[in-house]
Amino acid sequence: MSGQSQRLTVVPTVTMLGMMKARLVGATRGHALLKKKSDALTVQFRLILKKIVSTKESMGDVMKTASFALTEAKYVAGENIKHVVLENVQNASLKVRSRQENIAGVKLPKFEYFTDGETKNALTGLARGGQQVQLCRAANVKAIEVLVELASLQTSFLTLDEAIKTTNRRVNALENVVKPRLENTISYIKAELDELEREDFFRLKKIQGYKKRAIEKQRETAKQFAEEQVAEKVSLQKGISINAAHSMLSAAAEKDEDIIF
Repeated sequence: MSGQSQRLTVVPTVTMLGMMKARLVGATRGHALLKKKSDALTVQFRLILKKIVSTKESMGDVMKTASFALTEAKYVAGENIKHVVLENVQNASLKVRSRQENIAGVKLPKFEYFTDGETKNALTGLARGGQQVQLCRAANVKAIEVLVELASLQTSFLTLDEAIKTTNRRVNALENVVKPRLENTISYIKAELDELEREDFFRLKKIQGYKKRAIEKQRETAKQFAEEQVAEKVSLQKGISINAAHSMLSAAAEKDEDIIF
């Protein structure tokens, strides 16, 4: 874009220059802070991405173990183990709660599981297969833990991704639009103020010239008036005309000048 389009339309005054400089300082500080925020969010984004990859890699093994444990429990305790477990369960023992974690001003949702109350189906499969049922329960609890962690990481990942995009847009706007526009405006105001200063200097020189010529003209007028008064006085004393008196005074002045020379 050209400098004309990158410049704000302002009145070139000293006050406006100060305002533009203050805005430029604020834009520079804001750009630095947003850049630091973007870097911090990017670091956290990469850490979360690594955790997501490792969690997904471990999730396959955990889910496979839970599936095999369920198959083993059904094999040992029978196919009706599902109905027995559901009859003994009244409320969920594992629950998930949400909280927020602040990372460089961005609130990331965090999910964590907790145990609420005692396990009601501890005696399930007491007749046969009780140990396999407990192993199946432990394997599925581990799977739930991994799923809750993965859900928390992926939610934070999406939130951070949107926050980084927004922050980077602001950083680019400050760096490529706002700051160049303010700098061009400051340069324009300085150039206009320099031009006005040169015009004022030229105007003062012209005014001084006019005053000097006026003073010289006044002096010449005063000198002519004095000569007229002297010539008139001489003409009255000598009884001669004004022109003759002027000639006499001119000759006397030239004679004096010759003597001085």
